[in-house]
Formats: sequence, structure tokens, C-alpha cells
Amino acid sequence: MSVTDSAIPLAIAPTPAVPIIPTAHIESLDHEGRGVAHVEGKAIFIAGALPRETVTYQPSRKKKNFETATLISIKREAAERVAPRCKFYEICGGCALQHADYTLQVAAKQRVLEDNLARIGKVKPDSILPPIYAAQWAYRHRARMSVNYVAKKGGVLVGFRERKSSYVADMHSCEVLAGGVGQMIDALREMLSTLDIRNRIPQIEVAVGEHVTALVLRIMEPLTANDEIKLKAFADQHQAKRIQWWLQVKGPETAAPWYPLDAPVLTYDLPEYDIEINFRPTEFTQVNHGVNRLMVQRAMQLLDPKPGEKIADLFCGLGNFSLPIARLGADVIGVEGSESLTQRASENAARNNLRERATFFPADLYTDQEAAMKRVPTVSKMLIDPPRDGAMEVCNLLSRELRPELKRIVYVSCSPGTLARDAGMLVHSQGFTLRAAGVVNMFPHTAHVESIALFERD
Repeated sequence: MSVTDSAIPLAIAPTPAVPIIPTAHIESLDHEGRGVAHVEGKAIFIAGALPRETVTYQPSRKKKNFETATLISIKREAAERVAPRCKFYEICGGCALQHADYTLQVAAKQRVLEDNLARIGKVKPDSILPPIYAAQWAYRHRARMSVNYVAKKGGVLVGFRERKSSYVADMHSCEVLAGGVGQMIDALREMLSTLDIRNRIPQIEVAVGEHVTALVLRIMEPLTANDEIKLKAFADQHQAKRIQWWLQVKGPETAAPWYPLDAPVLTYDLPEYDIEINFRPTEFTQVNHGVNRLMVQRAMQLLDPKPGEKIADLFCGLGNFSLPIARLGADVIGVEGSESLTQRASENAARNNLRERATFFPADLYTDQEAAMKRVPTVSKMLIDPPRDGAMEVCNLLSRELRPELKRIVYVSCSPGTLARDAGMLVHSQGFTLRAAGVVNMFPHTAHVESIALFERD
């Protein structure tokens, strides 16, 4: 070998870098049901991880102060981890917490509520109410299932959306739908796949009542004669499940019963108060009838209506709380933004022989709250049950100066964040004390947090 050759350095292949898989210890669950950890001072949100677990994860989205991540493996498993009951849990976006013990789910929601009250509202309840919960399976009496014709899948898909996706999950059953609908998905898929307008049906609204289950078919084109025969045959074949088809050609207000026309009306019961409430399938009702009954009982215990009292029920809907208030002897004034719901509430009052004690009027409590509140007479007690946006503008009108007679508020919420915001206003600006608060597990196996709170003022 020449001197020149010996001066040439040998090329050494670099050693491949071994990817470092990060590890985290899960501290809690967030409002979306994700495991929360802190690594080097940064919050990491890991879907599928549970408190007290040690996991490895793959970052999916990095921000300055936090990261979202995908669960890779569980190095130390929590005692509260359970096997999901649903076969399609990993793909379906309908549930987020089937891998967690039911007790843990409720406790995590209680923590979310308390954290929101402390962080957003800067308030702490004098006492924590026992959580309200009931059956965790076949509880969902209302749902909107997507429908999509996919030739590659062999026909029509019926179900909820996939996780983090707009695609309809390829599912064949559902463990949370009530009325036997969860076990009817395959039959629906098979029948809808044979319709002439199978690619012009975007959704089915499900509403399960005490005596009938309404399936509202959203159609973008008229049914053909062949389609009508098949839909009627499906209802006849499932008479045991008391199916009634409704058709919806445009917005929710166009939904109308189609077959069979002699089916019972949709109702749900509040047996504690001997009340039956009539509703249309596209109208808002609480999805969980068992939990709703317990929630109404809790609201009545906190509100404590007395004969002769005047009580306002804001965002009253169909009269879910108004009618029990009236049944207990108080005079209730219900206010609701939807004129059709107000009319339905009045009909339900008459249906239950409560017309003399329950009156309703339509008013928009978001854009016309001052005018609406001027129509509400002097009341010592009030129930507020707003949508997710909360009731900030209404709470702003409940000062001692404007409502000196108002001494008690029961606030039912479907958003812990807006409840906390409004609680802060009621306590720090309007002179109320937050006496009690607790969770209502209206949606088992999801991260959705409903709650109820009691405010009092001397």
C-alpha cells in the first residue's frame, strides 16, 4: 500500500439513532377525558391514559405550553382500567371513557367541576353534592346517527363519527343506545343499502319514548314506491321495538310522522310527580331518562317549592322542571327562546292538569334578556337551565338592586366552564353564596360534564 493510500481515512457508517420513547406519569383526566401528565414542566394530554398510570407516548401536536399525544403502551396500569364493553370502542367517537371504571368516570367529572369553579369563577361551594348517576348502558334515548353510502364498504354505514374524523364509523352495534336501537344497526344498514335513494340520506335522528321509538329519516330526495315498501316492512318486522318512521325533508321543523300513523305519541315520565311529558323527536329532551328523573328530584329538593310561592324557570324547554314545581304547589313562570317549545310546554301543563299553576312565554334570553326579565314577576326563587353558552347576561340582571326579593337560585348546567363563569358573577357581584354543587352523569362513558348548583342570598 502506497503512502498516498494510507493517508485516506476509512469511511465509518454512522450508528442509527435509537428513537427515545418518552414516558409520563398520569395525574388526572381533563375535560375531554384525556390523561394529563407534566413532563419537564409542560402539560401532556394523552388520550386513553388513566390517572396513576405510567405510560409511554408519541407526541402528536406540540405547542409552547402543552402537547397532545397518542398512547403507545402502559408500563403500570391503574386498578380502575377495565375492558371496554363495546366492540367498536376504538374506532367510534361516541364514547371516550369505556376503558375507565364507572366510579372513576364520575370522580373525574367531579374534579373537573371543582377545578373549573376554582380556576374560572374563583369560588368554592360550601358543600359537594353526592353525584347523580344511574344505569350506564342502553341509557341514550336521543341520538343523531350519521348515514353514508360507501360502495367500498359494501353498502350503507350507520352510526357515530369516527374519533377525530368526519367519517362514519364502521360499527354494527352500540351499547349506549336505548330502546334496542343499538342492536338494530346491522338491520338498518342492510335495509338502507337496498333503497333507491340510499346515497341521499345523511342522518337518522333517534328518539326513544315510553311507548314508541321514532326514527327520523333525513331525506334529500323523495322516497320511491320501492323505498316506501321497504321502510314499511322494516317497521312491521320490528314491531316488538315499537318503531315509527318519521321523514324530514329540510330543517327539524319539517319532521313529520310517516309510518305507522297510529303509533303512540312520544312521551317520557316523571313518576315521582305523576307527570307525563309529550315531545317531538327533533325537540330537545335530556338523553338519559333515568338520570333526568333523579336530577329533577335533586332540583326540587334544592329549590324546595312551597304552595303559594312564585318561581321563575328560565330556559324552561318542554317544562321538565316547571311542571314538577307546579305539582308541588308553587306558581311557575317558564321562559323559553323557542316559541314551539313554549307551546309544547303549555300543552304539557294542560295534559297534566297544571295549566292554572304553570304559565309560559317565549323570549330570547340571549339577545332580548332585559325585555324578557321585565316580564318575569317578583319571585323569591329561580331555576336556570341554559344551553352550553350559560346565562351570563341573565345573571347580570339578578343584582340586589334589580331583584332584591330573589333569595335562591338552582342552576343546572351542561358546561362546567360557563357555570363557573356565571357562579363567579353571582358570588362576587350579585351577593349570592354558592351553597352546594355536584355532578350529574347524564352521559356515561363520555367526558361530558353536567352539574347542578345551589346559590342563596340573605
